[in-house]
Amino acid sequence: MYFWISPLIFTIFIWWFSTGLILKVHSLPKRFFKSIFVASVGVLLLAFWGLSISSQQATIAGAYCSFTCAIIIWGWQELAFLLGYITGSRRSECPSGLSPMTRAWYAFQTINYHELALLSLGAILFFINLDSVNQTGFWTFIILWGMRQSTKINIFLGVLNFNESFLPQHLQYLVTYFRRRAMNCLMPFSILVSVMILIPIWSSAGVDSSPFDRASYALLGTLLALGLLEHLFLILPFPSELLWKWGYKKNH
Repeated sequence: MYFWISPLIFTIFIWWFSTGLILKVHSLPKRFFKSIFVASVGVLLLAFWGLSISSQQATIAGAYCSFTCAIIIWGWQELAFLLGYITGSRRSECPSGLSPMTRAWYAFQTINYHELALLSLGAILFFINLDSVNQTGFWTFIILWGMRQSTKINIFLGVLNFNESFLPQHLQYLVTYFRRRAMNCLMPFSILVSVMILIPIWSSAGVDSSPFDRASYALLGTLLALGLLEHLFLILPFPSELLWKWGYKKNH
């Protein structure tokens, strides 16, 4: 009956701690960036190795391991972006007086290499999990990718909170591509679609299925719910950066 408590707590902790850790690492002096990035590549390879093994194990431990490895893989590209190693071909502020389409194209150019890296990582995960009995890691990445794409587009269209304090100084030019609005036309649909996907995931976690299936669905459902919460943070007058105050420094 209380099978969902452990996955719930585990996912919330991983979400909170990994975000804060990435913010903490990229706030270190720039002289450490190269060493950090090289070390992170080693961690990335270990995560792929762990996911390839756990993807063949339809057990509770396999679900947790696959989920955690996918989070680490996702965290690697987040860190690579914030360190400035994988961003985009345009690294300058948004010019004034652009048409909406031109502004959107310039905004995409600021993250095009990053988007290509995401697609490449997703393709690797797809092939690793092609014939696996444990798809938890792959769907973890898909949820993270889908919610992040929605977040990026919503921020581009306009939201109340950018969390621009999370961006290091060398990426502050990205803020010029954002718009500050109380709401945009996409946000209600983003929230609605998230809820529509979340309900069947949690329903599947509650049915009389194997312990592995319940653990996997509970992990994925909690992760999607946290992604939905992050969307709400964008439009609510709540300083969400307080959750990770320990992990970042302003104006670094």
